[in-house]
Amino acid sequence: MITGGKSFVSSPPAFSNDAKRLLVCTGNTVSIFSTSTGLQISELEGHGAPVTSVIVVPASTPASKVLCHCWTASLDGKIKFWDFTAPELMRTIDVRLPIHSMVIPNLLNQPTKSNGKSPNLFAYIYVEVVKQKEGQPNSSCGQIRKCNLTQSRLAGGVNLAETHKPGCITISPSGKYIGICEAHKLRIWEIPTKDSDNAVYKKIRLHHTKTFTTLAFHPTERVVAAGDVTGRILLWRGVGHRTFSTGDKFINGGLNKDAEERPGVRGDDDADSCTTWHWHSAEVNVLFFSSDGAYLFSGGREGVFVVWQLDTGKKKFLPRIGSPLLYFTNSSDPSLSSISCANNRIHLLRMPSMEILRSISGIKLPSSVSDIYEGSGSGVFFDHTAGLVAVPTDNYSVQFYSLFNDCEISEVQICERNHQPGDEATVKVNLVALSRDGSTMGTVETRVPEERIGGLASLKFWACGSQNKDFSLSTVIYEPHRDAGVSSIAFHPTCPMAVTSSYGGDFKIWVRTPDTRLKDQMLQSSGWRCHAVGSYKKKPMTAAAFSADGSVLAVAAENVITLWDPEQNILVAVVGDILEPITTLSFVGKSAYLVSASQGSNPQLTLWSMSKLSTSWSYKLNAEDVSCSLDGSTFAILALLPKTSESVEPAEGTLHGVDGAILLFNVENPVPLATWFVSKAQGGKLGFIQTSPKLEDEFADVKPDHGLLAYMNSDYEYVLFDPYGEKDHNQSITREQNLSSLEEKEKIGYASIYGELAEFSVEKDQTQIPYIPYEKNWETIFSGPSHKLAPLTKLCLDFLESSLERRSVTVE
Repeated sequence: MITGGKSFVSSPPAFSNDAKRLLVCTGNTVSIFSTSTGLQISELEGHGAPVTSVIVVPASTPASKVLCHCWTASLDGKIKFWDFTAPELMRTIDVRLPIHSMVIPNLLNQPTKSNGKSPNLFAYIYVEVVKQKEGQPNSSCGQIRKCNLTQSRLAGGVNLAETHKPGCITISPSGKYIGICEAHKLRIWEIPTKDSDNAVYKKIRLHHTKTFTTLAFHPTERVVAAGDVTGRILLWRGVGHRTFSTGDKFINGGLNKDAEERPGVRGDDDADSCTTWHWHSAEVNVLFFSSDGAYLFSGGREGVFVVWQLDTGKKKFLPRIGSPLLYFTNSSDPSLSSISCANNRIHLLRMPSMEILRSISGIKLPSSVSDIYEGSGSGVFFDHTAGLVAVPTDNYSVQFYSLFNDCEISEVQICERNHQPGDEATVKVNLVALSRDGSTMGTVETRVPEERIGGLASLKFWACGSQNKDFSLSTVIYEPHRDAGVSSIAFHPTCPMAVTSSYGGDFKIWVRTPDTRLKDQMLQSSGWRCHAVGSYKKKPMTAAAFSADGSVLAVAAENVITLWDPEQNILVAVVGDILEPITTLSFVGKSAYLVSASQGSNPQLTLWSMSKLSTSWSYKLNAEDVSCSLDGSTFAILALLPKTSESVEPAEGTLHGVDGAILLFNVENPVPLATWFVSKAQGGKLGFIQTSPKLEDEFADVKPDHGLLAYMNSDYEYVLFDPYGEKDHNQSITREQNLSSLEEKEKIGYASIYGELAEFSVEKDQTQIPYIPYEKNWETIFSGPSHKLAPLTKLCLDFLESSLERRSVTVE
């Protein structure tokens, strides 16, 4: 089983101490990427819910940079400690509350040891707490709790704050302060130098007229920056002089200042001054001070990275990033930083020139534009032979994403428009289809009507120029079906022919014209033209599909299926009479069967026999998608489960969040061969994929005519598995087996001068090595002649076990 399509930007990433790795929260795992190549090299698996925080333990000395340890927190209520070079899980702490954010101040401001013992390590976590009241529905709130990581327990009775919902905790670079944004105010706490379970906290609040979105702490001075929903940046100086300072000069200086001496400060806020900067047109998502404190970095919805000079307010820009900015992360290397964008892409920057070195691209997230025409679908299309998926994006492009490698292959710009991330999208790529050999792509794009006027639709054909799916535009047809929307597009399996169906009541067959050269003229490239037009009783044509050999074209005319000869455009037969309009048509491989699906108040899944021109069998199922094997006689459907009332308690044993099921059928048997329950099925897609040559050994039992089955949910998270394998068959296939080779290994010492040494395989039978058992204490067992000592392989395990103390940990 192969999974992928996770979000790379759900939480801020973290750099390793040597800045050679980037740790990214990806769903229930943490993916580790090489900053030199941008490729994934390993993965941390163990959480049962999305990971919300990853914190790398900083190196206290230059020699400790080789240590690669990190803490992670998740919505499953667990905090885990990892060695991410192995990778290996070392500790687990269960706080039994969903954790939305976590900071560990002691890692940044490590206190001195007392009595030779290291002090306890504390983490501050933003958890979600469910409150139960009699006679009222349960409500949740956010609380900032304190967790003793050393003793693996929550600090009893410590609750720094309670808010309407959990959010993000921001920590200062020195680890001395933490803060949160809560509506129109900032709440800031000072962390004691010697933290303990019963520590007393000093806190202040800073107020504003607008809702805050983010905040940042200056690395050396008491300066706090915050951004709001309108795009303003507020800069407070001298924060906490009355509350946090212990010297009399600071206390008196703060108390004696009146409103005129504290410009911009609201009410009795503890600050000397407040300055407002306004450049961003929408909410500010990113705020971060440079390591020397001379600059402030900001970013927001408009997709522009801004560098402010703190003393003068002058600005420098990195424009045209192409997506709203979410997070900024710095590393131990002052020349390397990263910015996370809303289009599921992380850019690695060279500072201070702000040059984008490389990008880590995940699958583009679903489009925010609603369907312009009803039934236009999500536009996602599976390339069965290449193992790719084509995904329409918000910036009028189509992304080709590898299902096997979980990485972006290419991106094709469908519409050349000046798209700004902050602007509302005006064009939607409704449909995408590829020919069987992948050489041609067809797209349908629709311009959003303004005040119900307009809505121009365009049909485009693209030619593939290389193996990397680099498509070039071949033909553009404006308004292919007059003012009606295009319901589907399909390609002929063997020849350059395509069909488009329309809600306006007709379908059109398109053919590609060959290259021509007239006398004394240049070579004219091939294009696409209309070959034939067909209709049936002026009914809306809602779906279309070619048979496996291309001899039959099936077009759904609302609630009936019309069969045509595509070469001569002759109506051959009409079958069916379904209550609801047909939304999906597909021939089942090379068999003589056709499957149709309709939605609405009376949904129906029907299998048609083409030899008898009649129904073979049918189910009353609400099928979201249908996919058929290319050469076999099986097909899979994604069915939506009926929605239950919120007042009805779920039955015992039911899966939480499951709203759909994948059913695998054979044309000869109406009983499903297998069933899988899935979540986020509304808007999901199915597709049969041919096995990759690199995975032939792992999928040795997969038949060539069956292939693998891919399921992609509404969030574009996907799973690729063998639908014909046994239930208990070990199909676990992960990318880690080849990930280690993707990391560039630096040669040091002898290898950097003379190269790598040859590898020798020396086998020794350690059981035949004589040794003398000792009955002495461990203090004297290593004394004596070296030839009489037992080998270390015999002594090490017993010695370590005797030095460790076993104890059970109970988490309150």
